[in-house]
Amino acid sequence: MDEKHKQNLRPEDMTKKGHEKFIHYADGESLSEINNSVDVPENAGFWKTLLAYSGPGALVAVGYMDPGNWVTSITGGASYKYALLSVILISSLIAMLLQAMSARVGMVTGKDLAQLTRDHTNKAGGFVLWIITELAIMATDIAEIIGSGIALMLLFHIPLVAGIFITAFDVFLLLLLMKLGFRKIEAIVATLVAVILFVFLYQVILAKPNVGEMFAGFVPHTDIITNKGMLYLALGIVGATVMPHNLYLHSSIAQARKYDRNDPKKLRKALKFTVIDSNIQLSIAFVVNCLLLVLGAALFYGHASNLGRFQDLYFALQNKDIAGSIASLCSPCCSPLPCWHPVRIQPSPGLFQVKS
Repeated sequence: MDEKHKQNLRPEDMTKKGHEKFIHYADGESLSEINNSVDVPENAGFWKTLLAYSGPGALVAVGYMDPGNWVTSITGGASYKYALLSVILISSLIAMLLQAMSARVGMVTGKDLAQLTRDHTNKAGGFVLWIITELAIMATDIAEIIGSGIALMLLFHIPLVAGIFITAFDVFLLLLLMKLGFRKIEAIVATLVAVILFVFLYQVILAKPNVGEMFAGFVPHTDIITNKGMLYLALGIVGATVMPHNLYLHSSIAQARKYDRNDPKKLRKALKFTVIDSNIQLSIAFVVNCLLLVLGAALFYGHASNLGRFQDLYFALQNKDIAGSIASLCSPCCSPLPCWHPVRIQPSPGLFQVKS
């Protein structure tokens, strides 16, 4: 146990022999392993200072580009063309506001949202909220882990169970890399976000969408409310875009930068650059989600395609009659890794039927 961690423990959190108890109240620094650990320049220029504060926004933004967003956005484009782009825009603006607020409250109070919630509830209420939060985390992780397992199965024919274990292992690997420094994790995630952005941008360029109709889709219209199918997908996009667990995360990791917390001027500067970083990264997430919907509209609109499952989207992207030149990019033969034993997966019936 390092000295900094010992200082954050209360006497009742220690055993008589001086060892840390297995269970104790986490009322010290939020994520003490990284809190106040990343150096920032004192008198550097705007861009160098922004670079020093960049990173937490990327960790937050990656949560806005999960598989749930991909399927929902592409299905929205395939079903209603560009009409739901306005929903992505409004959802992203709401997300930017909420993320900025959560980061600011964490930096000003020195506590994350979980700690602040506990401070304003009694013991019973805090326990109930903790159970609900744990269940929500498990529900979220199940979707992510199984989704990644399905992706590995589709791309490399790795059995689903093996793919799930690989996915779980890489999570622990990333946590292990935190020992090398929090900036390393930020750099890895930022690189992955950049790869996602350029891959989908390249695919949209190949799909050749109607630019005029695309920009018109950012203007909200009443059909989104009156059309039940469109409203259902719009709610799905909002649910997949605004991520409550990211609010808790941001309120904590925003405190990773090292500066004088008692100096109001330096605090205002840290708040300014943290919010700028958050807005830049969430703007990238907004562009990615728009690209997904545009890709769905340009490739699949006009086909009675049930794209609610990963495998259906996978088979649709492999169909040259629909995806054109993009189909070759999604072919299994392009896989750089050897395939395991074949896994038989069939598309949904009527996936490629054209609407009359």
